Parts: sequence; C-alpha cells; structure tokens
Amino acid sequence: MTERTRTERSGSALDQWVRFTHMLFCCGRDNGAHAVQKGVEIMELIYGLVTGILFGFLMQKAQVIRYDKQVGAMRLVDFTIFKFMLSAIIVGMVGIYLLKDFGIISLSVKATSLGANIIGGLIFGIGWALAGYCPGTAAGALGEGRWDALIVIFGMLAGAALYAEAYPAMKSSILTWGNYGKITLPGILGWNHWTVIIVLSVIYVGLFLLFEKKNV
Repeated sequence: MTERTRTERSGSALDQWVRFTHMLFCCGRDNGAHAVQKGVEIMELIYGLVTGILFGFLMQKAQVIRYDKQVGAMRLVDFTIFKFMLSAIIVGMVGIYLLKDFGIISLSVKATSLGANIIGGLIFGIGWALAGYCPGTAAGALGEGRWDALIVIFGMLAGAALYAEAYPAMKSSILTWGNYGKITLPGILGWNHWTVIIVLSVIYVGLFLLFEKKNV
C-alpha cells in the first residue's frame, strides 16, 4: 500500500474545503472541476471582504481616516499617517516574502513605467490634497459616517471609468515612457530580498522613532 505524500493530503483537504464552501453558497448545483473553481472564486471574495474589514478597522483605530490627520500630513505637521504607512510597509514586506518563500503565494510584479508613475502620482497627490482623502481613507470615512467622503468616492469611480476609456490610447503612449519592465529593488541591487527588507526595516523604524520623538 502506497503512502500519500503530505502535498497530496493537503491538496485533498483543500479540495474538500473548497467543495464544502461551494455547496454552502451555491446549493451544490455544480460538481467536479467547475465546483472547485467556483469555490475558489467565492473564497477569494470572502478573503477580500475579511481583510478589507480588518484594514478599515485598523485605519479607524489609528485615526488616519480623519480629515485633520489627512490635511496635517499634507502640511507636514502631523505624521500619524506616515507612521501608519511605515508600519504597514514593514509588516507587508515581511509577510509577503514569508508567504513567497514558503511557496504559499507567487509574486506578480507589475512593470515599472516612469510616465505612468509620475503622471499618476501627480494626479493622485493633487486629488488627495484637495479632497483630504485617499481611496482607502475615503471608504473608511464613509463607513464612519462622514458623508463628504461620498463625493470623493464618486470622483474615484469617475476617474477609474475615464482611465478605462483612455487606456487603449495610453497603452501606446504614456505607459511606454520610461518602461523598465518588471523590476524589483532586490533585483536591481543584486541582493537577497531579506537583506533589502532588513535594511529598509531599520530605516523605517528609525524614521518612526524620530516622528515619535518629535511627537507629531
């Protein structure tokens, strides 16, 4: 009698869980590979919902969805948002590369385009400064009952629609300006990714402590 490998056992358990969630949400109407695919899609939606709720909760507790905090960050007099970002970047770097090294996820690096980054960054920054909200904080503020954020969300949706319409033209123009392909900082430096993560984490922790010391 042959012994199943750990991978096979894990795969079987995953399939059973996916099939169960599919039957739970789709009343068991489909079977086989289609059921597994539908189950995976449902689980992705559930994961997105759960992580989105957790992200919103953390933003609310950190007070980064408050208008005065947003304006304070723009004026460089309140660094609450910057400290939140630094913490999120450190946790994100470590978490993502741990998952990658354990083979749980694979990275899909987006191509670097200076034209898209510079122009998009300027539009994003101007919108953030004028509205006092970025996309994430606008959604969080609306959930907190700040109705002015609804206008910002409508603006984001309109901007996304305009981008979708303009994408065919931009694909052969702006998006090609300074296109360096799929590059990463470890790849450019030729360092192991954990070396880069450690160096950046030390720098970010230092900045965090500096902001804390200044009490801003």
